[in-house]
Amino acid sequence: MRPASTHDAIVIGAGPAGTSAALALARRGWTVAIVEKSAFPRRKVCGEYISASNLALLERLEIVDAWRAEAGPEIRRIGFFSGDTSVEAPMPRAKSVPATGDGFGRALGRDVLDSLLLDAARSAGADVFQPCRAVAIERNGVCQAVRIQAGARNSRDEATILRAPVIVAAHGSWEPGPLPSQLGKKGHPSDLLGFKAHFSGSTLPPDLMPLLTFPGGYGGMVLADHGRMSLSCCIRRDMLARLRGNLARKHGGQVSAAEAVEHHLRATCEGARKALEEASLDGPWLAAGPIRPGIRTGYDGDIFRVGNIAGESHPIIAEGISMALQSGWLPGTRRGRMWAGETRSGRQTLRGGLERIILDPCPRCGSHRAHRHWPRRRRHDESCCPQFSASVDHGRAAQRQDESGAGFWLTERVARRARMALWNIQGQPEFVM
Repeated sequence: MRPASTHDAIVIGAGPAGTSAALALARRGWTVAIVEKSAFPRRKVCGEYISASNLALLERLEIVDAWRAEAGPEIRRIGFFSGDTSVEAPMPRAKSVPATGDGFGRALGRDVLDSLLLDAARSAGADVFQPCRAVAIERNGVCQAVRIQAGARNSRDEATILRAPVIVAAHGSWEPGPLPSQLGKKGHPSDLLGFKAHFSGSTLPPDLMPLLTFPGGYGGMVLADHGRMSLSCCIRRDMLARLRGNLARKHGGQVSAAEAVEHHLRATCEGARKALEEASLDGPWLAAGPIRPGIRTGYDGDIFRVGNIAGESHPIIAEGISMALQSGWLPGTRRGRMWAGETRSGRQTLRGGLERIILDPCPRCGSHRAHRHWPRRRRHDESCCPQFSASVDHGRAAQRQDESGAGFWLTERVARRARMALWNIQGQPEFVM
């Protein structure tokens, strides 16, 4: 085994969540390692739309100029394509953006966006291990040891050990694996499976982003970079199996899942069919899933989670990239202000402090009381990731106890109170999801 390499933080996954966290930490002087299993550029199942509310964050990430140069046209209209119905409406301009500047979102392929972000992280000083797969995480004294292996999943290449006090899991929620932060996979008939393709030559108006609905699923279309039209959708597992079986019997042979999805979309959604009439497939279809909407543990087992592994919304929200970028950037900036050598003790101190805050009937009074209990040298510590973890933990516990659904509202209430506490202690955060 090769000698261990030591960093302040190890980020597993180089999607928008992982690279934004790595950028935030590296620019505050942390030594950061990024472990990414795929070679770039690579495509992903993703709607690829980024709303205008993220422009300030893209500017802080120092990729906004490159994003503007590469991304597709501004999306000024939203649409709804269902059966033979097609309607549209104006897209509201982002209020947070000056009227003279960008006020609308745009789409950029993940093969381009993720490369821009990773290059920025590398320029900020992050060490990039790619293509490498994290295969184990173990406690090693005050640090954690991450064993990484180059090449494919079953590669026998020699392993490298990286060590750091902070581990950030940004590997997504769709792929099972050996890491304690990875989710198991169990199929259900109602699972929503994701599909994605690029098309060239589409007649979709460049400023229109429609929602598509069809029996068993839904999706979206948007014009992205270099004239590519990005089509992404999700469909129930049982509906997909039925479609494949019907087409196989009709054509007398095997039918791929992607073929069944495209055929179904064209047959049942007139707006999508018209947009694709003169279009040609640009690269193969991609598939992933199942989609797993929900709020999950943000911190557990000394591993911080950002992006889809921390929480996932239904794709219909069209804010997946936005949430990934912000979920990585926010804890990255706050944690980056804590001395690397004080990670564990600082985390425990601040977790206890915020528990007093969010359980107090008056958030402001609770914050003052908790503030008095903290050691003087930590009163102005600006790390907040453990605090968010504590608030989410309490909300989740309430949600598990209340099957009626009221726990969801309690989770939201706790989250709001946690934000108020953070403002009392630290001033308003720059980005709050």
